[in-house]
Amino acid sequence: MIKSKRWATKNINSLNPFDFAMMILSFFSVIIVLALTFGKLEPETYRILLYIDGGICFVFMSRFFWGLFKARNKAYYWRHHWIDFVASIPAIEALRIARVFQILRVIRLIRTSRSIFLPLLKQKKQATLASLLLAMVLILANASVLILIVESGVDGANIHTAEQAIWWALVTISTVGYGDFYPVSTLGHVIGGIVIISGVSFFGVISGYMASVFVSPDESSERNEAHQEAIKNELENALLRMEANQAKMEQNQIAMLNEIAKLKTDLSNH
Repeated sequence: MIKSKRWATKNINSLNPFDFAMMILSFFSVIIVLALTFGKLEPETYRILLYIDGGICFVFMSRFFWGLFKARNKAYYWRHHWIDFVASIPAIEALRIARVFQILRVIRLIRTSRSIFLPLLKQKKQATLASLLLAMVLILANASVLILIVESGVDGANIHTAEQAIWWALVTISTVGYGDFYPVSTLGHVIGGIVIISGVSFFGVISGYMASVFVSPDESSERNEAHQEAIKNELENALLRMEANQAKMEQNQIAMLNEIAKLKTDLSNH
């Protein structure tokens, strides 16, 4: 019982990179909810914000059930994270406001932590995955919304619906460029260029991360082998020194015995 309680306290009071990413997504989703509730939006803009909010809800729900699956004390986890589950339910605006409590909870964790970035940097794997997830969601969401707003009402534009904007953002960030949907305005071209650069950087980070996953064990193994070889050499040198010292001690002992025998002989002669 004490062990379980200790684990639960540690789980609640420690700052996790994914918790930090969820806080940023919660803040972003609260802005979306406020825009949906109080903003005067075009129908397609309203729909795309709903899609984005639904995607963020899916991320929140996945995070909640993964944490519940990993938790040793599931009842304790449920009691302290039920607000996350409620805030993850889509299509109910009254419950979406509960995401504010997610932000407040993580801010409390940050304030009680002695350092914000040091614990995050120590968890390199989780920090990298959380950053990639956060970047993916934010780039897709902002790019699709901006291109839909910018291209609306422009002569010759071919991005008119929420689905087309999301598809364009996904294709552009992947740098595939099917060409079925494309911006025609100058501002749209600027947004497209930024998304392409972001996509190249995004997948570059993924490639580097995957390379480190496969390369790091080999480098670690090589370092371990070099360390073991160095230890072996040190042991061999120590053994050689011990043998040399032992041979010298034996020589000294023989010399002392010879001196004692000589002294006995001298005494017997006198």
